[in-house]
Amino acid sequence: MEFLKVAILGIIQGITEWLPISSTAHLILADEFIRLSGSDEFHYLFNVVVQLGSILAVIVLYFSTLNPFKKDRAERTKCLSLWAKVLVASIPAGIAGVLLDNIIDEKFSTWPVIAAALFIYGVLYIVIEKKVKIKERISDKDDVSYKDAFKLGVFQMLALIPGTSRSGSTILGGMLLGFSRPVAAEFSFFMAIPVMAGASLLRLLKSGFALTSYEWALLLFGTLVSFLVSLLVIKKLVAFVRKHDFAGFGVYRIVLSVLIVAYFAF
Repeated sequence: MEFLKVAILGIIQGITEWLPISSTAHLILADEFIRLSGSDEFHYLFNVVVQLGSILAVIVLYFSTLNPFKKDRAERTKCLSLWAKVLVASIPAGIAGVLLDNIIDEKFSTWPVIAAALFIYGVLYIVIEKKVKIKERISDKDDVSYKDAFKLGVFQMLALIPGTSRSGSTILGGMLLGFSRPVAAEFSFFMAIPVMAGASLLRLLKSGFALTSYEWALLLFGTLVSFLVSLLVIKKLVAFVRKHDFAGFGVYRIVLSVLIVAYFAF
């Protein structure tokens, strides 16, 4: 039964990590209905470390782009430059995540915060997509500057609050900075690697790696499911953003926030 629960949570993670609807919010809410056995500490650990499956999906799908050991010198230099920009973009969220980790767990991982973040950013998605005229100036990821990368990292930092959505913040943030939709989406995927890997490592260090063999099995299975689902979702999302805007996701977020308030408040 526990492995079935983990499979469901892995599917939720694999889908929601890349859509602008907040994977953290969905996992926290799912925990209300699909309660894993074990301590609260294991639940927190699972919700963070299961994201490693999503990271592995990005690495597999974009291996040719992210591989720094290319034989061609020009391509290798281009790849190393991309990684350097990704690391620069990870600085704001990396610093804030380490400093605010305990506060986020204790104060922000609550249904009122999640509902508010879902609603506020849902409205912003609709307004930005329908009302804001954005001038596209970056149509290739190689044209992203270090300054652009750092600014995009600030948008990623906003996603530390559960309910915000890392992918939504960075993709829309990239568009506001002048990135084309495909470039914003791909750069958002790449930015997830160091931030999510760092968050997982931090959580594992805090736990002291003190898991039972059964808990390790659950964690690895959930990560595998998340990896397989993410492979499909990433491909679909890249195709989606080329032709559609995020207004529909904004509506979804608003509806979900209302349902959360109705469920928990009444």
